[in-house]
Amino acid sequence: MTPADAPDAPDDLADLPYAELLRPHTGPLEVEGDYDTVHFDRIDFPARSRATGSRFLESAVTDCSFAETDLRGARMNDLWASGSRLTGVSLAESNWLDSALIGCSLAGVEAFGSVLRRVVFRRCKLDSVNLRAARLHDVVFEDCVLRDVDLGEARLDGVAFPGSRLEQARFGRAELKRTDLRGAVGIDLADGYESLRGAVISSGQLLDLAPALAQTLGITVKDR
Repeated sequence: MTPADAPDAPDDLADLPYAELLRPHTGPLEVEGDYDTVHFDRIDFPARSRATGSRFLESAVTDCSFAETDLRGARMNDLWASGSRLTGVSLAESNWLDSALIGCSLAGVEAFGSVLRRVVFRRCKLDSVNLRAARLHDVVFEDCVLRDVDLGEARLDGVAFPGSRLEQARFGRAELKRTDLRGAVGIDLADGYESLRGAVISSGQLLDLAPALAQTLGITVKDR
């Protein structure tokens, strides 16, 4: 099952419906900047750049690097990013709509309290990403690695993980609805097994998860 409302995310920049409208970005990022049909290409932004409250509409990011960039409260509508690195970036309380990240790397990113609706992550690596108390609606993690990702107290509705691996992910007190884990190639949770209520898993995954589920429920399994 893939969320029916997830966007169709192309792999190539040229396939974006607004590709011919894009114009190159020049200069630094700005606080509350307004970036409409802008192409950020092969830019290593200075560490600790600030773009809080900025708005990105029908824009593209290719092969860029962001280090400790402050994008808190930013709004991304129809943003397409490919081959980019985000390290220590603040995306707290940001809002994403109809966007896609293709082959991107996110490490130590703070995205707590953010809202993601109809967003695709494809072939991305998410390492120590904080999505605590975030809201994810019709989001797809396709062929991704989610390592030490914190989804505690988050609300997931219509989220799928085809071909993805969850390693030491945190789901404590998360709320899951229409969340499909059947396509995941590995499910390893640091906590929150009890929060899997509302998820769909395969029979094989159930067997793999049985020991952790039994421990969480206080069930002792003895053959004699």
